[in-house]
Amino acid sequence: MLKNVKTGLVAAVVMAGSVVAGGVAHAQTPAGVADLGEASFTKGSTTVIVPSLAPCAVEGPTSASAGSLSKTGLSWGGGTSSCTTTVVDPDNDTTSTKSTATGKNFELSALVSAGGPRIRLASYTVTCDAVQRQTSANWTFSGLAGITGLPSPVPAGYTKPITKSGGTVLANAVFNTQTLPGDGSISLTMLRIDFQPASGLTGSVVVGRTSCSPTP
Repeated sequence: MLKNVKTGLVAAVVMAGSVVAGGVAHAQTPAGVADLGEASFTKGSTTVIVPSLAPCAVEGPTSASAGSLSKTGLSWGGGTSSCTTTVVDPDNDTTSTKSTATGKNFELSALVSAGGPRIRLASYTVTCDAVQRQTSANWTFSGLAGITGLPSPVPAGYTKPITKSGGTVLANAVFNTQTLPGDGSISLTMLRIDFQPASGLTGSVVVGRTSCSPTP
């Protein structure tokens, strides 16, 4: 059962949001995972594939890191992830989990040649916390450039068109995507950029993901 959902603008350059759910989880959502993001898109004759960056899971690997990388139209400054389990009550084997990914210096330049903006994020973090019967997920980022006019608070699944001069939509930036199956689990994607036909690109880029389920 969804208890509450809230998102909010924390400061002029820091955007954050959170969602809380309660219930008894089933097996569809992982116990706890996080990663920096991934990319799969084609620009002209070039296909860019970036597999999931620094993925962690409470079942292992419980931590990961990624160095900086640069591909055609895209770069990441690297980051880390951590998926930990804490014993809350040893006598009853009660545990909690925390799954976090933190990245820096993301840049998408793929839209510039089509007349679009250069999109930058100085830093970002996604986190999913789980205890018995409840989970909570939150996100924060700072130093966003190239995408302006976000509402405060940012609703779940908010879509911001990315346009060139004249208003032609080159891509859609989808913020705060939440999956709440109703079993107490949460999946959160901070940002997904979906390229549109006018850009000459196909595919998408994902920045910041996490999921978790209530602990046994």
